Amino acid sequence: MAESSSSTATAPKPKSDTEIEEMLDRMLTRLALCDDSKLEPLLSKLLPLTISSLSSSSIAVRNKVLEILSHVNKRVKLQSDIGLPLTELWKLYSESGAAPMIRNFCIVYIEMAFQRVDAKVKEDLAPDLLLNISRLPIQHQEIILRVVVKVIGECHSGQIGDEVAAKYKKVNNSQDRELFIEFCLHTMLYQRISQSGGFPPGLSVAQVNRVTGKQQLQSNELRLRKLGILNVIQAMELDPELVYPLYIAASVDCEEPVVKRGEELLKKKASGADLDDLNLIKRLFLLFNGTVGVESADSESRVSPGSHALKAKLMSIFCRSIAAANSFPSTLQCIFGCVYGNGTTSRLKQLGMEFTVWVFKHAKIDQLKLMGPVILSGIMKSLDNYSSSEADASAREVKTYAFQAIGLLAQRMPHLFRNVEQSMLGWRKEISEKIDMAARLFHALKVESQSLRFVVQEATISLAAAYKVAPLAVLQDLEVLLLQNSQVEESEVRFCAVRWATSLFDFQHCPSRFICMLGAADGKLDIREMALEGLCLLKSENQIDGLKYPKLDMMLNYILRQQPKLLESTEIRDQNLLFPSNTYIVMIKFLLKCFESELEKNKSLERSPEFMSSVKTFCLLLEHSMSFEGSVELHVTSAKALLVVGSHMPEVVASHYALKVSWLKQLLSHVDWDTQESIACLLGIVSSALPLPATSDLISELTLIFSQTHKSRFETQHGALCAIGYITADYLSRAPPMPEIFLQETLRCLVDVVNSETSALAAVAMQALGHIGLRISLPPLDNSNSDGILITLHDKLSKLLLSDDVKAIQKIVIAIGHICVKESSSSHLDMALNLIFSLCRSKAEDVLFAAGEALSFLWGGVPVNADTILRTNFTSLSTASNFLMGDLNSSVSKQFPNGQSEHSEEYHASARDAIIKKLFDVLLYSSRKEERCAGTVWLVSLTKYCGNHPIIQKMLPEIQEAFSHLLGEQNELTQELASQGMSIVYDLGDESMKQNLVNALVNTLTGSGKRKRAIKLVEDSEVFQDGALGETVSGGKLNTYKELCSLANEMGQPDLIYKFMDLANHQASLNSKRAAAFGFSKIAKQAGDALKPHLRSLIPRLVRYQYDPDKNVQDAMVHIWKSLVADSKKTIDEHLDLIIDDLLVQCGSRLWRSREASCLALADIIQGRKFHEVGKHLKNLWSGAFRAMDDIKETVRISGEKLCRSVTSLTTRLCDISLTDMSDAHKAMDIVLPFLLAEGILSKVDSVRKASIGIVMKLTKLHAANVGIKTEKLESLRITIAKGSPMWETLDSCIKVVDAESLDTLIPRLAHLVRSGVGLNTRVGVANFITLLLESVGVDIKPYANMLARLLFSVVKEERSTAAKRAFAGACAKVLNYIPVSQAQKLIEDTAALSAGDKTSQIACAFLLKSYSSRATDVIGGYHAVIIPSVFLSRFEDDTNISSQFEELWEEYTSGERITLQLYLGEIVSLICDGMSSSSWARKKKSAQAICKLSEVLGESLSSHHEVLLQSLMKEIPGRLWEGKDVLLLAVGALSTSCHKAISADGSASSIAILNLISSACTKKEKKYREAAFASLEQVIKAFGNPEFFNMVFPLLFDLCNSKPLKSPVLNDAAKAELDSVEETSIPHNKIIECLTSCIHVAHINDIFEKQKDLMHMYAAFLLPEHKWTVKTTAFLSIKELCSRLDNVMKDSQGTNEHAGVTSLVQELFHSISPKVLHCISTIKIAQVHVSASECLLEILKLSVAVPSVTAINEEFKEELLHQYEIEKNEGAKSILRMCVNILQDWKR
Repeated sequence: MAESSSSTATAPKPKSDTEIEEMLDRMLTRLALCDDSKLEPLLSKLLPLTISSLSSSSIAVRNKVLEILSHVNKRVKLQSDIGLPLTELWKLYSESGAAPMIRNFCIVYIEMAFQRVDAKVKEDLAPDLLLNISRLPIQHQEIILRVVVKVIGECHSGQIGDEVAAKYKKVNNSQDRELFIEFCLHTMLYQRISQSGGFPPGLSVAQVNRVTGKQQLQSNELRLRKLGILNVIQAMELDPELVYPLYIAASVDCEEPVVKRGEELLKKKASGADLDDLNLIKRLFLLFNGTVGVESADSESRVSPGSHALKAKLMSIFCRSIAAANSFPSTLQCIFGCVYGNGTTSRLKQLGMEFTVWVFKHAKIDQLKLMGPVILSGIMKSLDNYSSSEADASAREVKTYAFQAIGLLAQRMPHLFRNVEQSMLGWRKEISEKIDMAARLFHALKVESQSLRFVVQEATISLAAAYKVAPLAVLQDLEVLLLQNSQVEESEVRFCAVRWATSLFDFQHCPSRFICMLGAADGKLDIREMALEGLCLLKSENQIDGLKYPKLDMMLNYILRQQPKLLESTEIRDQNLLFPSNTYIVMIKFLLKCFESELEKNKSLERSPEFMSSVKTFCLLLEHSMSFEGSVELHVTSAKALLVVGSHMPEVVASHYALKVSWLKQLLSHVDWDTQESIACLLGIVSSALPLPATSDLISELTLIFSQTHKSRFETQHGALCAIGYITADYLSRAPPMPEIFLQETLRCLVDVVNSETSALAAVAMQALGHIGLRISLPPLDNSNSDGILITLHDKLSKLLLSDDVKAIQKIVIAIGHICVKESSSSHLDMALNLIFSLCRSKAEDVLFAAGEALSFLWGGVPVNADTILRTNFTSLSTASNFLMGDLNSSVSKQFPNGQSEHSEEYHASARDAIIKKLFDVLLYSSRKEERCAGTVWLVSLTKYCGNHPIIQKMLPEIQEAFSHLLGEQNELTQELASQGMSIVYDLGDESMKQNLVNALVNTLTGSGKRKRAIKLVEDSEVFQDGALGETVSGGKLNTYKELCSLANEMGQPDLIYKFMDLANHQASLNSKRAAAFGFSKIAKQAGDALKPHLRSLIPRLVRYQYDPDKNVQDAMVHIWKSLVADSKKTIDEHLDLIIDDLLVQCGSRLWRSREASCLALADIIQGRKFHEVGKHLKNLWSGAFRAMDDIKETVRISGEKLCRSVTSLTTRLCDISLTDMSDAHKAMDIVLPFLLAEGILSKVDSVRKASIGIVMKLTKLHAANVGIKTEKLESLRITIAKGSPMWETLDSCIKVVDAESLDTLIPRLAHLVRSGVGLNTRVGVANFITLLLESVGVDIKPYANMLARLLFSVVKEERSTAAKRAFAGACAKVLNYIPVSQAQKLIEDTAALSAGDKTSQIACAFLLKSYSSRATDVIGGYHAVIIPSVFLSRFEDDTNISSQFEELWEEYTSGERITLQLYLGEIVSLICDGMSSSSWARKKKSAQAICKLSEVLGESLSSHHEVLLQSLMKEIPGRLWEGKDVLLLAVGALSTSCHKAISADGSASSIAILNLISSACTKKEKKYREAAFASLEQVIKAFGNPEFFNMVFPLLFDLCNSKPLKSPVLNDAAKAELDSVEETSIPHNKIIECLTSCIHVAHINDIFEKQKDLMHMYAAFLLPEHKWTVKTTAFLSIKELCSRLDNVMKDSQGTNEHAGVTSLVQELFHSISPKVLHCISTIKIAQVHVSASECLLEILKLSVAVPSVTAINEEFKEELLHQYEIEKNEGAKSILRMCVNILQDWKR
């Protein structure tokens, strides 16, 4: 047959069918005769030949073949050890010309052969089966794929060899690969037991059959196949997008090894998958949704949705994919599947809502238009399904995301919310459908839990944009809604109501402004501020120009519709306020703005009946607000508002209040002075509408107050005086004039008050006299005496002006000025001037300003008249002019029109002369700085207030000179006012004056001004400010002329005084420049072209002064520079040579401040300059820098070093031919190099020499290498780089020229250096270089960011040097800003995972997280749920270095420990459970410590997770001991303490299980573990308080008490030492007693009685001598606890069986234990033991006395106790023993 076969194979002529049939017949005979042992060799030749015969068309041949194959099947089927010719069959199958029938039979026997060959043959042949598999019939594909996967499971579940892996890599046909991957995915998804009955999750019935074939796969076999598939797929190195679904499916498998392997490969191999790849996302959506919704698919081909675990995994991926958000309708189906799908879980609902938020944020608008309405409808239905009081954490999360989604959708599709309700929701018809969503969110803000309100608030705020362009009807409905919600209890609702009111409606909208008024009184600061912002009451006047206020009548009408009783008021002001005072205040202020705005627009409105009616209504509201209930601030605001209205419309107000004079008179006695003042002024206006007799009566009534024998209240007198002045002044303006006698009586009343009262009332009386003096010249008080009032009051006023009451002095001085307005007597004017001039040494600035105002009234021509002062809310000229620093004319003309006064008559000429003489001859050039300051204030006041007066105009040159002189003053007020005065002079002067002023200022700034007028120095003339020259030896000051002269004489150097004066002049020069700068800045804006000729001299100095060491000079010069120069860069460029020349000269100045400023200015100015700009100065720049570096003053040396660095950078760039033209580079080198070699390197100054060597090195290398980003330059990075070395500056220069193109070359070299660089400096340097490079190139790094991130992350993990690790971590954090979101998440997750690694990994984790926090804050903001749990657990590392690092991170990432733990509790618990289940003992210990901390911080709040934590602990406690396991026991105790209620909620089974577990641990012999067990046992007993615990624990405690070390009371010393050693290592007696005490505390009393004997035995044992005193002390406490229990029982159980039990136990205590306690006192000499034992003994005795049946103790015990009492030295113990003795002595039994 062999020969026939061979001839058949090689014969050129094929056999006939007959010959083949005969051959097959012989083969069948041979096959029948062959033994089983020889069957395998025969089949290796026979089987391929037989199957190949099927190519014959003869039926006989085919029948014969089938007969042979049938025989073979019967022989082989049950004998698996008989092999089949696998290789030959595969060759036959693979032949290109093979007939289909041959292949059909071949594939059957190939499948059978694979089960019988060696593993080596299988694994070698299996990859070949996959080649071109896509071309095979489907049935054959399935068989081959099953065979291959089976081989993979059998051979590669552990690992795969390189040779086999190479074969699998050869499967490079895309269709073959995809077919194989798809089958592997289906295998991975297959679970042995279907979870949904016929539709296995993620698969169809057909796919299941394809995977399994004809038989069900066993669990073990399935696990091996899946592990093998993962190994093979990894070896094939496929694209991550292709294998990503497979790894995802593996990571959620039900077998733990598959899950771990899948997670590992997902992180290592598929982390780089592009989650925005459309094909990948389509496949993932198929896994999630299946094809259940596809109608065309038949039942067997219909794929069911994935499992819940797979869905949850996929959802976390979708939430990182933009493509997933734009995959309609899969996106929509996914969301609804999570939220509403059959069998969905709370976790899936949460993830579904989270994905919804992602979709609304990232979906394209065209996709959003398709999905948005449907999803929104689903969200609303989802919210309907939850109750507002939902306590489940997952439900809260779902709601959180739901509201977030609504907010996002409102931002992106606002129109949807204006139509959504009527189009799809249709619920709550009682609310307008148009505002239904708004109403719903406002309602949610009220009813949702506090944790959700912030999210709902954000959504509500976002929703406001949807109603921006809503129709009027909708806005009207919103008005009602917002008003209803503006006053509810919940602050979040009120916030949103005010926010909507301010953002939705314009400023003229009355309802929204009313809501703001209500919000202004809110208890929350943010709501109040927002409300005030909505009313524009937080902004100054100049910020709100152009605002259109509502009309007064409209605003008033709306307010009154809301509260009609607002106009109600009574004579006695007892009406109730309807709003809080703050609401009234802002309401009045806003209505006043409306009033003024409307009046300003149309002056003719004053006569309009409608407007007059509104004004009267406003007045009624103001009257209502004056209720006694109101605050003082409200009354002030209302009174001032009434006055403002009265000043604008005096006739209306006067006629209105003429009938309410008595009401106004009440208010004159108000406790607030401002209210009194406003009402008094208003009363003056109102008196104009009264008949003259009524006015006279009113004045008489007011003056009568001061003639009464019984004095009125101070407030009454104060208000009356104010009113007398205003009413009398108004009377004097009317006809007929006031009777002279009546006027004199009124004036006499006021004068008497001035003479007799305190400064406060006297000042008000003077103010009233001043107001009267504005109308007339005050007549003498008596016709027989011609002395004027000022003469009469002179002595009194002189005293008052010397007092400390600044406010009183202000009023008096201004009143003097007012009195002199109409005064014609020169003697009276002189008297007034003397009084004012007496204040020239006052140090109170307010007094000086008031005096200046008074002098202005004396001078005449002030910008206000009597009506302005008496009939408006005018206060003073100082206030109106912002104390001389503001624009007076515009503010006065705007607030008080028609207020210009006439120039005074000629009889004031003498007063003007006196003022001029006093100012210019005495004050301005005085030797006292106080007088110079007063003169300055008064001169500026005159110039400001009376600037248009002819005499002032003539004196402008002298005034300018005076101000120029005063610019150098040390006093800041003098200096600033002098500069302000120059600005005023410039405004007033003509063109020549302006030119002269500009010249003078320029000369002052440039230092070329004329010498100032000399000031004569006297002894106390202050030359320097305090502390400028230090102190004398005795601690005295060195600032006056006398002190300086004394110092010079004491030092034996009288000429030293001239140096002091030189210093003083220099200081004054600096002050002049500073003040001149402020004056110049004001003038420069107006001077325009007049300054151009001076720019050449000004600009160099101004540049230098901006770097002056004195911050004040800097500020002043920056101020003038901004005023003078429009384009700073252009100006410096135009004058660059002048500036550099001046600065180089000043670098050698004798003044250190000039040298320092020049160096700093040069360092800034030369940056970025070209050679043609600085080439001529280059040598001098180096020379100046070196000179400054060798300066005597340290600050100059520092500025010189800065200049040197700047010049170094400039030189390097100028000599770099890649950055500078070659010819210019050579010129620069020719200038610099010789200088550096000759004068730099040879310098004797170390810093100069070092800098020179560094720059020479740079220049040499630059010249040799031609610089640029080339291979040579990149190779130079391998040289050791020290951060402070010259080489680092070279790298800095390189960074500046890197562009996107050069990165292609640069990044690979950098990566190589990161991997291979050695040496600390090199590695730190390259890390810092990468950081700086990223800052320089920005987003251009994105193509390389992924690679850099992976590289740097691995380096940080592996790096051993702490410094290098920190540097690489910083670079990695910088890269994090530029990688995609998915990669960022992967990097952050990998970083957090490092916390579970070894020490190096943990340190790397800390450094990376620290760097992320500082350098990638925006990126890590969304990943706190990943970071914070890892940081929290790592705080409990044993290594203090690591734990301290994470403690710092914890402080940095969190704001409050409890809040943070609650927020991330779920993630923390999950991580703790992972740690508890890990194989690492250190992780278990760390997790247990974390549980202890959680229990400590959160308490009962941890109850929601107690079950999983408790299970993880209880699972780990049994078994072998390991170091640190004791912490697990402590964790159980802590958890029991914090969550005992939750644990006990389901019954006592859990608590008993815990007790049994801990009790078991108490029997272990390891000391530390046993002590922890007892400590935990005590906690458990106390926590649960279960009385049954006593019976469960007491036997254990008793057995331990009876253990061997306690059995032998009498031992020798050596035995005792040995016993102590055993006790220390085995039995923690203190802990046993503490547990016993806890048991006694919770036990049933009857249980204690039953154990009486054993209990007494234990106490007796613990009090034996061999025990330490600490054990005995603990025993005493336990006995006291027992006594306490017995005492309580005895009180409650008289005559019961329990009482009998108590008697027995007390008897035992008294007779057995008391002697032992007393013995402890006598044998132990420790005070603490004596006190504790005495207390214990006292408790026993008290209890024994209380039990009648207890027999008395023997006399021996009494004597011993008495003896112990007598010898006791501790006072505390002695007093207690005294009580014990007394008890025994009084015992009568």
